[in-house]
Amino acid sequence: MSTKFSIEQIKEALNDLPDWNFSEDKIKREYRFKNFVEAVGFITEMAFKCEKINHHPELFNVYNRVKIELTTHDEGNKITQKDLELAHEIEKIAKNRIGASV
Repeated sequence: MSTKFSIEQIKEALNDLPDWNFSEDKIKREYRFKNFVEAVGFITEMAFKCEKINHHPELFNVYNRVKIELTTHDEGNKITQKDLELAHEIEKIAKNRIGASV
């Protein structure tokens, strides 16, 4: 289990994740890809990492857009270190995929 972060801790941590934002007790980001296949490929690659670390995002996909929301459910749907670590891993995956943008 992770300890939930205060709003100040979340804001400070998001300095290292400038394209992510915090609202409704979640950190969120949307990615845009060249097409649906690229978007689903990103989701698939991300799924293996999420399963390995046993932390799973809320995902929304429409054509070339993938919206990700992170919160730690077993900490009362609050932000914890697990969310920030996963956001950094997702960023690495997105940067390695051609055509990803905000």
